[in-house]
Amino acid sequence: MSNNPDKLAIIAGAGQLPQLLADACRAQGRAFSVVKMRGQSLDWLGAETVIEAEIERFGALFEALRTDNCGSVVFAGRIDRPNLQLERLDDVTRTLAPRLIPAIGRGDGTILRLIASIFEDQGLVIKAAHEILPELLALSGVMGQHAPSALDLADIARAEVLTGGLGQLDLGQAAVVAQGQCLGLETLQGTDIMLGFVAKTAQNLRPNPDGAKGVLFKGPKPSQDLRMDMPAIGVTSVELAAKAGLAGIAIKSGAVLMLDRAEIIARADQLGLFIYGTSDGLGADAQ
Repeated sequence: MSNNPDKLAIIAGAGQLPQLLADACRAQGRAFSVVKMRGQSLDWLGAETVIEAEIERFGALFEALRTDNCGSVVFAGRIDRPNLQLERLDDVTRTLAPRLIPAIGRGDGTILRLIASIFEDQGLVIKAAHEILPELLALSGVMGQHAPSALDLADIARAEVLTGGLGQLDLGQAAVVAQGQCLGLETLQGTDIMLGFVAKTAQNLRPNPDGAKGVLFKGPKPSQDLRMDMPAIGVTSVELAAKAGLAGIAIKSGAVLMLDRAEIIARADQLGLFIYGTSDGLGADAQ
């Protein structure tokens, strides 16, 4: 495939990110199209080209991208783990099935790395969302009016270690820790479900009722392909962290997307939570 490398196909999943990328392309005057997966609802679409796609029909998708002259793709938003309908496979997908089917039963990192290689084999350039919108990247240090205490920093360090362990197993990207105790670990259900679980179950699990309230830490898995699946937080994460009784949120600087940084910080300030970007070695030093 030798199409226009500057024309972007946005592989659009659920959430705010695909719309933010489309808005950025419009503002930058960049040509783009939107790839809409079967069953996906996108209520923000404008006049741009929409390419309908199905996981069973990679051949049809690649042909549509060639016809539309797209040379680059960006994956944005949540796409539910596919349930392949084998009777619907086109010829290209049938040749890929021996690689796809085993990967679907493994972690997100495994299947996303495979999808990346499939697109790259077609000559497509995979762009990261932060290449198009670098202002979404988390900063380092305190963001907003509230800062973590020394006890909060210790909980951040513990949560970062736990998240790294999860990532080694290709399971999740976040953990909640209070007073050194793990109150929640993220799995396939996602960060928001985990925070809801903590809100319902953790009231009596903090050893010292007057001690540190706890933190959410979110960061990438080791060796995660950040082009395909960079962790993200939004205003909803802040609100759920407040409902869970946490003191704040820590995120890996330069490796987590903040979907509307100004709004996230303003809401955290309003709710009395800190937003804190960790850098390499900072979590370990806090212990």
